[in-house]
Amino acid sequence: MTPDIDQTIAQILVDKFHIEAERVKPEAALEELGLDSLALMEFVFAIEDAFQLRIPEERLDPRQGGITLQHLAGVIREHLAASPKPAGA
Repeated sequence: MTPDIDQTIAQILVDKFHIEAERVKPEAALEELGLDSLALMEFVFAIEDAFQLRIPEERLDPRQGGITLQHLAGVIREHLAASPKPAGA
């Protein structure tokens, strides 16, 4: 994971979902972090807002098992790379 993406994901989990920082590791699966199904959806929305993108459900469905933070960071990185950059950026 890239440091900025990693740090942002970790910060959201710690600040908004009260996950202990030491549990937030790239290999951690979302369901292992103790978030129920509603919290998982809220987490995806928080990630989308933080990175100003929309992730199609087929790319990241939080109801799927085994999605790790590393996988999530990869999906974010792909979407950011594919997004058009604003003029002057």
